[in-house]
Amino acid sequence: MRALEFPRQELQADVARLQFLSLGGTLYDPADPMGKMFFNILATFAEFEVDLLRMRTREGMAVARAKGKQPKLTARQQDHLVKEHASGEHMIADLAELFSVSRATVYRVLERARDNA
Repeated sequence: MRALEFPRQELQADVARLQFLSLGGTLYDPADPMGKMFFNILATFAEFEVDLLRMRTREGMAVARAKGKQPKLTARQQDHLVKEHASGEHMIADLAELFSVSRATVYRVLERARDNA
């Protein structure tokens, strides 16, 4: 219930500005008991939707984390890229275009090769 305190306080602060809400031909006045109940129900559903979104996001991230990230280039392609770079015939941008990856990927492959050497 503590989570509803802020929306309830906001609602009470906005009562002066918000006179009535009309939905489906019915007018809801936030000053009367039915109006208060209606706005509290709306706030509860809004909070429920946010919680569902957060839960689904966490679940999706957990699934993605479990699957792991697949490398853009195979080990063979990485070796070939390192050899091409070592030959001095190609610039980083050329290698990126040749292997259909970003320049950042080329730099990462070259850095890993240096670290492993």
